[in-house]
Amino acid sequence: MGKVTGFMEYERLEEGYEPTTKRLKNYKEFVIGLKPEESKVQAARCMDCGTPFCNSGCPVNNVIPDFNDLVYRGDWQNAITVLHSTNNFPEFTGRICPAPCEAACTLNVNADAVGIKSIEHAIIDRAWDEGWVKPQIAAHKTGKTVAVVGSGPAGMAAAQQLARAGHSVTVFEKNDRVGGLLRYGIPDFKMEKSHIDRRVKQMEAEGVVFRTSVLVGEMPKGSKVTNWAKETVSAEQLKAEFDAVLLAGGSEQSRDLPVPGRDLDGVHFAMEFLPQQNKVNAGDKLKGQLRADGKHVVVIGGGDTGSDCVGTSNRHGAASVVQFELMPMPPEVEDRPLTWPYWPIKLRTSSSHEEGCQREFAIATKEFLGEKGKLTGVKTVRLEWQGGKMTEVPGSEQVLKADMALLAMGFVNPVATMLDAFGVDKDARGNARASVDLVGGYKTNVDKVFAAGDVRRGQSLVVWAIREGRQAARAVDEFLLGSSKLPR
Repeated sequence: MGKVTGFMEYERLEEGYEPTTKRLKNYKEFVIGLKPEESKVQAARCMDCGTPFCNSGCPVNNVIPDFNDLVYRGDWQNAITVLHSTNNFPEFTGRICPAPCEAACTLNVNADAVGIKSIEHAIIDRAWDEGWVKPQIAAHKTGKTVAVVGSGPAGMAAAQQLARAGHSVTVFEKNDRVGGLLRYGIPDFKMEKSHIDRRVKQMEAEGVVFRTSVLVGEMPKGSKVTNWAKETVSAEQLKAEFDAVLLAGGSEQSRDLPVPGRDLDGVHFAMEFLPQQNKVNAGDKLKGQLRADGKHVVVIGGGDTGSDCVGTSNRHGAASVVQFELMPMPPEVEDRPLTWPYWPIKLRTSSSHEEGCQREFAIATKEFLGEKGKLTGVKTVRLEWQGGKMTEVPGSEQVLKADMALLAMGFVNPVATMLDAFGVDKDARGNARASVDLVGGYKTNVDKVFAAGDVRRGQSLVVWAIREGRQAARAVDEFLLGSSKLPR
């Protein structure tokens, strides 16, 4: 593929960032993508490796060597055709996917992987600029109707595929705008929401109907899950009005931290904090917005959501930001012979960390401390890990000053009341029970009700949600018509 000796001649080239001093002043994207010639050189590094492990490392099975070769040869229009054949929304994954394909790259065995994500980013951005991304309107309508519950990447991918197969698709979203956690979970500085908006316009032109601010079923009392619905519809109503229903909501129930002081003012879920800023960025006025201005912020949880809290807090003007991780600090360089081609455990420093953050590993929160009902500090203890078991280090307790604590420890399951409303069986983790078998895949125990994405497999990556949405669309198409021409 590309230039046979390219991997020996050229080095990996990373995308650039705007200076921290500039990007902290706003919420705009700050990644500087590769120029066409830089993308060509990066694509030239793709090896003729015989077995492209990158394809299987990518959850949507992008045909990576092929679009790399096309970019190398300057055939960008066919490159986007190849990319779109497996991925409905490469502008999402090209920005926020952690790129498991690069971990699986054959070159990554003993050198730097091909910059696959940066090439994908360059392809889709050029495709939009050149006007190559157009509605694909079905030539014939089937007369079948499908309701998709949830407008995140799984719901969007499924809806687009089903509309292109000729079905009449309606997407229900409880919040006021389309996108799910893409819209109200990921900060704008990582992905501006204009990328969602133009896909929505494309999908509407393809016949998809979006009904926002509509809650399907009901929310549990006292739920902290973001819900800006203005009307509700029942599960029974959807089952009666549509030929098939696909549940594609997120795993939105945040993991809590039941320690003393949890009810103090100043302790919040990350998913209370992040969606509010996105809503304000969209131009909405929001009373009582949670802000970190001048505060000492403790972010509990070392993953991407925690990193997003760090970046948002710094843009608010926090006095300090500390991020906790329960696990010990991973190695800076992975053991490639041990882990390749799988996703390695290694220290990952995000752009938000680089903007300003103290990171603490092997640390646990014992108690939230406060005065007059307000958070003033976090009591912690150091941890020791042996044989996969955690023990507290005697005498290591300390108190950190904190005005705000953000719980970013992941998500445990989808909102149970929505699944209960449909009568869908749940697995041991509280997710919708549905297999991914080739025949009858993604179907729940309830007639004509399917489930895909985080609601089925649990908290995961955007690229996994797109994969599940595409595969579920094929399963629904087969259910409605007896066979399907949609790609699996």
